[in-house]
Amino acid sequence: MKKGQIYEGIVEKVLFPNKGQVRAEDRTVTVKNGVPGQRVRFHVTKVRKGRAEGRILEVLERSSLECEPACRHFSDCGGCTWQSLPYEEQLRLKEQQVKELLEQAAGGYPWEFEGIKESPNRYGYRNKMEFSFGDGRKDGPLELGMHKRGSFYDIVSVGDCRIVDEDFGQILKETLSFFREQDIPFYHKMQHTGYLRHLLVRKAAKTGEILVDLVTTTQTVPEEVKLLEAWKERVLSLPLKGTLTGILHTSNDSLADVVQNDATELSYGRDYFYEELLGLRFRITPFSFFQTNSLGAEVLYETVRTYIGDTKARVLYDLYSGTGTIAQILSPVAKKVIGVEIVEEAVKAAKENAAQNGLDNCKFIAGDVLKVLDTVEEKPDLIVLDPPRDGIHPKALRKIIDYGVERMVYISCKPTSLARDLEVLQECGYRMERACCVDMFPWSANVETVALLSR
Repeated sequence: MKKGQIYEGIVEKVLFPNKGQVRAEDRTVTVKNGVPGQRVRFHVTKVRKGRAEGRILEVLERSSLECEPACRHFSDCGGCTWQSLPYEEQLRLKEQQVKELLEQAAGGYPWEFEGIKESPNRYGYRNKMEFSFGDGRKDGPLELGMHKRGSFYDIVSVGDCRIVDEDFGQILKETLSFFREQDIPFYHKMQHTGYLRHLLVRKAAKTGEILVDLVTTTQTVPEEVKLLEAWKERVLSLPLKGTLTGILHTSNDSLADVVQNDATELSYGRDYFYEELLGLRFRITPFSFFQTNSLGAEVLYETVRTYIGDTKARVLYDLYSGTGTIAQILSPVAKKVIGVEIVEEAVKAAKENAAQNGLDNCKFIAGDVLKVLDTVEEKPDLIVLDPPRDGIHPKALRKIIDYGVERMVYISCKPTSLARDLEVLQECGYRMERACCVDMFPWSANVETVALLSR
């Protein structure tokens, strides 16, 4: 097999998150976004040390598992992976992928896999979207939405996206229409010129409050103040189902294609909104981390509470605590909860939320877990871990292990990272007792995993 050749084959299996396995010339080739049972035509892009990777060029025969996508944007949009699979098949696939990963990492030690819990909402579940400005083809009209499947540059407008509710679509369509009328240029990644970058929309599932943030460069456009005022009035005129609580304008001159906050001005209302989880109220700012599926988060956190049980631990650590949602939900089962988070804005929000919820046993510290652990005098009786996608820094993991707590709960949005860290934890005397998945991201390849570890 050589790089550059084209083959045909059947997707025999899909590994987490979306790595299809196709056999050709007695070799397994990994291709992204294939569905089990599809016959595909693919191009080999890499051959190295016995491994081969490819890119699907065409689906020759659909899988018997497939159905018609519910979203009309699916064929072009790169936002979803499994729109052509029935929801029950997505759950089965994710459950199987995670179980196999954890079985391999557990190394034969006995543990209980409790399957996967579905999202309360299959559609319209996301409470946050970061839409990008661009064009769908070179020198084409302005678009606002998601990157096209497999493209770094092209954008497809997704006004009828199914994973958010219709308020998101209305705001997107009106914003796109307005800036097309004004003929305002988007930011070109290669030339580093242009004005429009992103549109950030957040909406609470429980309170219905909405925050809208237009992200632009600081490059000049004609009468910018009047332009932004006119856009604000257009958004305010929309007949939304939710309540528009804030409109903001953020400047971002970063060369990277990320939503970054260099400076933010409030154009209308307030720069935060409220969401409610399990009877607690949380204040959320434009850039603070919060689970993107509010109702799914309740399922996730209820699972964590079940795994912890009635511990009444004296001191509980919530490491990588974000805006403090887990810490506050677990506060009733601890004398004191200490949360550690590197994002200062999130820590500030966590402190405000705890005070608003009347919780006086939560302490939040801003800093890197690796460094902060050396400064905390109170030692934990139980540790909850909810690290970023790439898992825990090896040195930080060793420090966590050295506390010698009897139990830990590890929450992971990337089970391959959990599996890697689990091998280290087992080498140091911990065993996985039970684990399950919570589908926080229907129609995507991602899933949350919760594992209970004991010493």
